[in-house]
Amino acid sequence: MVSADHVAHKILTYIPYVLVLIDLRYEGVKCNRDGGVDNHMEMGKKLLAAGQLADALSHFHAAVDRDPNNYMAYYRRATVFLAMGKSKSALPDLSRVIELKPDFTSARLQRGNLLLKQGKLDEAESDFKKVLKSNPTNKEEMEAQSQLTKSDEIQRLVALAHSSFSNQDYMTAAAQLDTVIETCVWDVTSREMRAECFIQMGEMGKAISDLKAASKLKSDNTPAFYKLSTIYYNLGDHEMSLNEVRECLKLDPDHKQCYSHYKQVKKLNKQIQSAEELIQDCILVLYEEAVSKYEGVMKTEPNVHHFSHLAKERICHALSQAQQASRAVSVCSEVLQSDPENVNVLKDRAEAYIQEEQYEDAIRDFETAAKHSENDRQIKEGMERAQRLLKQSRKKDYYKILGVKRTAQKKEIIKAYRKLAQQWHPDNFQDPAEKKKAEQKFIDIAQAKEVLTDPEMRTKFDHGEDPMDPESQQGHHHPFQGGFHGFQGFNPFGSGPFNFKFGFN
Repeated sequence: MVSADHVAHKILTYIPYVLVLIDLRYEGVKCNRDGGVDNHMEMGKKLLAAGQLADALSHFHAAVDRDPNNYMAYYRRATVFLAMGKSKSALPDLSRVIELKPDFTSARLQRGNLLLKQGKLDEAESDFKKVLKSNPTNKEEMEAQSQLTKSDEIQRLVALAHSSFSNQDYMTAAAQLDTVIETCVWDVTSREMRAECFIQMGEMGKAISDLKAASKLKSDNTPAFYKLSTIYYNLGDHEMSLNEVRECLKLDPDHKQCYSHYKQVKKLNKQIQSAEELIQDCILVLYEEAVSKYEGVMKTEPNVHHFSHLAKERICHALSQAQQASRAVSVCSEVLQSDPENVNVLKDRAEAYIQEEQYEDAIRDFETAAKHSENDRQIKEGMERAQRLLKQSRKKDYYKILGVKRTAQKKEIIKAYRKLAQQWHPDNFQDPAEKKKAEQKFIDIAQAKEVLTDPEMRTKFDHGEDPMDPESQQGHHHPFQGGFHGFQGFNPFGSGPFNFKFGFN
């Protein structure tokens, strides 16, 4: 049996060897780690030189993870971020480099340039001054001195811009801020101030451009999104207004101004969309409902001219399509008082004039519209139709003969015809002159009924062609071509021969 003392002696003998092995293993791990960082740094540099930025970034990420105190890994990664246009990500890495190696002038100079672009002038000047005190190269010294001088000038311009803005001299302030932003391209404050100058100057497009940039430069910029939404709203662009206010609420669902504005824009947007869907259906009875929806738009937002204008423009269109000519002319004319070159409204009013048989007015509107939209096929066709109808109206108008509207249904036409046929039947007149006049009148009445109760003939007439005109209907025979005697015995009231003493055989 082995004694306990012997076993203990054996264990104590192996302890030094175990300690040596542990030490060797630790050194191996350390060597592998350091070798891994070097490999990642080398691969990153090669990929960066080859322009493979995403792959280079992955290697520098790995190098930073393996050695968080390796200032060159941070610097290389910052270089890639800058090459990718990600200055926000580069700035913390450059700050970490300077923290690990305060005398690294290249990193400090780059950070100063980034801070200058962001409009952080005091911090940028601090970096440039430290570069000048840290034994820089000639190139670094020249760049730092140049940027320091530029920063001083920008400080002066910013102060002047604030003064001009306070004095409500928005044009001067905007010009001063133009120079500031040429250098401080990522300066949110300067862009927002210039946007306010543009708003005051009525240059909304430029204001939108600056505010969009500000909303991207500052990650939680709810005021910029709210202001963008209100600008679009006041310009009558309800869809863009809704998009921007939604962005505001994504950042802060409890934002009071944005939520209140969102409810208003959403309601208005829904009303407009519903009205447009009704108009697009092109169903006669739905146009009146679309008119009602747009009247609701004007009640929802009575203070923004663009929405009132849009509503009236679309009401004009809907009424024209619904063949409510008198109302259409009234609304269209109101729109044209403030917007006389509105092509769509001119076309709609011209159509309403045609319905009212005011062909010369229709032609004038089509001519005005054509000046502003030369290649519009609808204008050309409308003009030609109005001209044909004008020419036709100077000859024979079957609607006028029967005393019915152009929108009259077949029942109305037959009713009017029967009444007039009884009134103007030649047998009612004894005087030869009056009888002759009645015969012609009777023929006109019968022709009118023939044309307006036949869908094909009526369509031709509505497009300016007279189906009863021998010149345009060569080769076609109508019973009326033989005069009154050409259709004696013709029964205007139904089938069977007609007795001119108002009896039926």
